[in-house]
Amino acid sequence: MAMQYRHLGNHGIQVSVLSFGSWVSFGPQLAGDSARESLAVAYDAGVNFFDNAEVYAGGQSESIMGEAIALLGWPRNSYLISSKYYWGIEGGVNTRNTLNRKYLLQAVEGSLRRLRLDFLDLIFCHRPDPETPIEETVYAMHDIIERGRALYWGTSEWSPEAVQEAWDIAHRHHLHKPAMEQPQYNLVTRYRVEQEYAPLYDSIGLGLTIWSPLASGLLSGKYIDGIPAGSRALLPGYEWMKQQLTDPDSNNRVKRLRDIAGELGVTTAQLALAWCASNPHVSTVITGASRPEQVHENLGALDALEKLTPEIRARIDTIFP
Repeated sequence: MAMQYRHLGNHGIQVSVLSFGSWVSFGPQLAGDSARESLAVAYDAGVNFFDNAEVYAGGQSESIMGEAIALLGWPRNSYLISSKYYWGIEGGVNTRNTLNRKYLLQAVEGSLRRLRLDFLDLIFCHRPDPETPIEETVYAMHDIIERGRALYWGTSEWSPEAVQEAWDIAHRHHLHKPAMEQPQYNLVTRYRVEQEYAPLYDSIGLGLTIWSPLASGLLSGKYIDGIPAGSRALLPGYEWMKQQLTDPDSNNRVKRLRDIAGELGVTTAQLALAWCASNPHVSTVITGASRPEQVHENLGALDALEKLTPEIRARIDTIFP
């Protein structure tokens, strides 16, 4: 099946329904030739959105992606790149866990250097900042766009009330409004996307670029019999994943999902990705991979999406209500 493209909410820009993200993989697992090959496989299949963040691998992820894309020589009008800001990578009281104006304007410049770009397509406030007035953050994001450093801005894991407040401030002062949210969304984490954000899809035209569609790999099925060698759960700093990935009840549910996937002739991971993409409010599903072969497998979710009938969705809902 050919790649699908969807509007980012009610905005004119279109993103591939499957996108490629660098969290965890770029730096710890992917760099150099392997990163370039993985990006090339995704791009050749029609992926046009590549997600990154300042904090990923302490800025190294952006450098790896920037170098790879420069070597690949893609036309700048053929792809979209994002970055996200909040945690910071520089020492100092005004550069950590904040969305203040000084940090945001300087952090974007750092991303542009590392990514070797003149502008970013999408930028996100990576988490909410209770210490900075939302109005200050909204004005800063507006100014970044006005200066030509980015084209669209949005939020990640903000409450619907905070997203609405930011949009209202921007509307009231004729500023660039938040266009998209990047929440976690998968078969085991559904409530925020399906319930909390529901009023925002029509009222402000919110788009979604969802992360962790496989629940950190749980929904791939590869943890049913324990943690395999080479898993991200064994990487330093990711020990927190182990309990989630080895939970017996969760893996029993994944076994039932695997049975349905087998009936459809797709993998468990492809079915889980397709399920996320079948939500019409999801603009793009951010996928990850530690090698080119995984990119190919993820792309098989396009075929699984065609097989995801209302009846199949209903059966899945009985497993993951």
